[in-house]
Amino acid sequence: MGQHTLRITIQETEVATVLTLEGRVAGPWAAELGRVWVDEAPRLTRRNLSIDISNVIFADPDGTRVLRDIYSQAHPRIVATTPWTQYLAEQMASKSNDGSDYDSSDNECADKEQENADHD
Repeated sequence: MGQHTLRITIQETEVATVLTLEGRVAGPWAAELGRVWVDEAPRLTRRNLSIDISNVIFADPDGTRVLRDIYSQAHPRIVATTPWTQYLAEQMASKSNDGSDYDSSDNECADKEQENADHD
């Protein structure tokens, strides 16, 4: 995958759907994610939806807006495993269009940090 692209993967099971994003959510790739979401949202939101942003390396304002729109419409579980992606997850949820706040319990990274704190 080129450094300036976005890979969008959709994996479905009987009970859940995972939308995995890898690369940059910026420029034309933000628009492409928005198009994919509009086309696929009715099908994707029928099951428990997770968005894995663990391998997102950059999001411009348009990319962040698209991610916020997705979050505000579907309230997916967000998988973020790095400080950058955890920050992005917070941006997606805390400023979503419906006024909801970010819930760190929906974030795998936050869960791992809590487990580590419990062991100290």
